[in-house]
Amino acid sequence: MPFNAWITVAVTILCLLTLATTQIGTDLVMVAGITLLMLLRVVSPADALSGFANESVLSIAALYVVAAGLRETGALNYLIRRVFGQPRSVTQAQVRMMLPVTFMGAFMNNTPLVAALLPQVSDWARHCRISPSKLMIPLSYAAIFGGSCTLIGTSTNLVVNGLLTSQAHLPGMSLFELAWVGVPCALLGIGYVLGMSRWLLPDRIPVISQLEDVREYTVEMMVEHHSPLENLSIKSAGLRQLPGLFMVEIERDGKVIPAIGPDERLRGGDRLVFAGVIESVVDLQRIKGLTPATDQVFKLESHRSTRTLIEAVIASSCSMVGKSIRDGRFRSVYAAVVIAVARDGKRIQRKIGDIELHAGDTLLLETDREFLKRHANSRDFLLLRSIEGMVFPRHERSWVAWLILLGMILAKGLGLLPLSTAAFLAAGLMIITRCCTATTARHSFDITVLVAIAASFGIGRALEVSGAASELARTLLSATHHDPMLILVAIYGITMLLTEIITHSAAAVIVFPIALATTHTLGLNFMPFVIAIAMAASASFATPIGYQTNLMVYGPGGYRFNDYLRFGIPLNLLMWTVSMLIIPHIWPLQ
Repeated sequence: MPFNAWITVAVTILCLLTLATTQIGTDLVMVAGITLLMLLRVVSPADALSGFANESVLSIAALYVVAAGLRETGALNYLIRRVFGQPRSVTQAQVRMMLPVTFMGAFMNNTPLVAALLPQVSDWARHCRISPSKLMIPLSYAAIFGGSCTLIGTSTNLVVNGLLTSQAHLPGMSLFELAWVGVPCALLGIGYVLGMSRWLLPDRIPVISQLEDVREYTVEMMVEHHSPLENLSIKSAGLRQLPGLFMVEIERDGKVIPAIGPDERLRGGDRLVFAGVIESVVDLQRIKGLTPATDQVFKLESHRSTRTLIEAVIASSCSMVGKSIRDGRFRSVYAAVVIAVARDGKRIQRKIGDIELHAGDTLLLETDREFLKRHANSRDFLLLRSIEGMVFPRHERSWVAWLILLGMILAKGLGLLPLSTAAFLAAGLMIITRCCTATTARHSFDITVLVAIAASFGIGRALEVSGAASELARTLLSATHHDPMLILVAIYGITMLLTEIITHSAAAVIVFPIALATTHTLGLNFMPFVIAIAMAASASFATPIGYQTNLMVYGPGGYRFNDYLRFGIPLNLLMWTVSMLIIPHIWPLQ
């Protein structure tokens, strides 16, 4: 093996060991790796940095904007509330999430699917009081399972199909040809996750979840007439499972219902009184069909989709101290509406407008985005804090977001446009149609994930150009002694190994010509080897860098590199075994 190949292998192993034994960010480790390879002149700067201009990486960046449009319009709320529902256990939550995600993953590219569902599943995990680490890897795996079932489920399958027609000059695969092996693998994979996650998936809480506020707010919301919530029970509407939130009472037609059962049905005009922590109070603002009970929000000049939520602590010097919110004309004075009030961790037994403000009260305000600048030096407030990530869903545009997503899927699935073009077009339409703002689009990118993926492409390119990947493949194949079954096992194993340390598409591109030459020499049927390469390159579970979706859930799940090794290696071996048992029976080796 050439000297440069040994250096590349050493740097790759060093990166993997660093990720496995430290908590240094994946993006920093991968960038350090390609920097070292450039310094040692193993790879040119153009090759090392090629990932930053790679079509897949830029497509993922555009897909973050598409996901932002879906999130800001509340387009995925129906799926989360109706399909995912309110599970009673972690296992039930995984079943409710993985089955629909696997199905959707078979018909749309798994990267945009995970990008769109990631923030929704994170919120859903909090609502269900489940650690996100129990759901994030299963989310990525479910998308991968689905992608392995059809030709259009993942870009890897399309790459392999393109090689099949261009290099092997054979007819391409049909849409469901991979389903013969993909569906059994998906079902067994789901079973593995359900059975083993309780022991192998850590119960980690991301840092952001460890900083939740314990202050208790009092908030009033109103059920809009002719809204989707009308005639739903409290339980079906999802208003009993919000963590840290308690429904105190319902005011209906001037009468108060203090003891509310889960089967109580909502009516238009109901005033709902809640007490709870700010995260769940914010969640109430996002539910379609609920609006703040105070009519003051309709008197603010700005459109609701352009507003934000601010926490403000009243100072003793504030002119509002000793006055009720209504009598003090809070909205007129500050151009802000009080949504909720917290005082000494106790519920205030009054309607929002009748609450008499005290020094030290914490108010949750709905106002325009310039409020912080206007009152940064005000003596009326001791503290002002913007609620991060808070947006009021543009529910009226949710159908537009769905149409854009569907159009992108069809354009890609039918081969009308490449993924990058379809993704950028969809992202642009999300902004043009005001499903999300340009500012939100800019803030939607997860830079650390994008940098880590781009850098991993550079290391993969170094393995390729240095000859390390090809040498590894040839060495392993030489150990098969020309036995067709052993060659098939080796082809899958090599592709699987390369997928975990470089990229899935690169692994397929490297192994494909080696497999083609080997089968041609021995006079074997090439099709089973094509299926093996496609399955092995699509089914990446053991490292976060092997597949984009694994890396996308890395941070939100609070994972460490070892979590993927511990949970993913047995799954890789399971998929390998099942594929080897099925493939020769469907596609004869000779």
